[in-house]
Amino acid sequence: MDRELVQSVVVPVVIGVVAVIIFVVGNRLRPKSWHHTGEEAQGHLVIDLINTLFLAVAAFVVVISWQQYDNAHNHTIAESKALIDVYWTAHSLPEPQHEQVQKLVHDYTEQVVTVEWREMDDKGRLNQSTQDTLDTLRDTVLAIDSPDSTVTDLRDKAVSSLDEVAQARADRAMDADLSMPGFLYVSLWFTAILLLFSAVLSGIEVTRRSIAMAALLGIVVGAAIVAIYGLDRPFSGASIVSKDAYELALSRYQHIT
Repeated sequence: MDRELVQSVVVPVVIGVVAVIIFVVGNRLRPKSWHHTGEEAQGHLVIDLINTLFLAVAAFVVVISWQQYDNAHNHTIAESKALIDVYWTAHSLPEPQHEQVQKLVHDYTEQVVTVEWREMDDKGRLNQSTQDTLDTLRDTVLAIDSPDSTVTDLRDKAVSSLDEVAQARADRAMDADLSMPGFLYVSLWFTAILLLFSAVLSGIEVTRRSIAMAALLGIVVGAAIVAIYGLDRPFSGASIVSKDAYELALSRYQHIT
């Protein structure tokens, strides 16, 4: 049997045994003034456990979602910086390569902002025509052939920057299709349902105040779930990654020109 599988079974069982030992021994040692009725004590224990479990699952999901969002944002920054490097390198190339490369860089960046961003939001994938523009840009740079070593060095520098663009674009493609594992959502909804039943398990009487508190609990839980779903896909939904990095690159092109 796999070692990790054994640990995943043995460790919880051992901790469960330790918890029972602590409970039995502690029950004998604690003062009588600490004693409560069995149902009351168990009810408080169950409610505390449900609250802790929901908070733990929600916090874990939020951390993962935010990390995915942050990584996706960093990939857009890396791609836009590399595009600016290509555009700046092309500024020193002779004609007609100077104008050809800069135009293709500008066209690609504009397509990312106007066409591809919408497709990532709607379909969770990159746009093929935008990829074709990038391929044409790379072919144009690779086709530069000159006996001048300065031009050759500029071509190699542009190719290196285009490699960074391609890598960042590949990362963005994965980000666009990235989603939280299903079992985490199952755990989130399961603990949320248990949390909504906590008022019933606690035995609280139905009053105006208790109804208001139950409604407030439901609103808080619902808002937390909505926020989590909004962070699930970095390039779609309510909390979409900003395209400011590419818009800044377009603005930078104008100054370079």
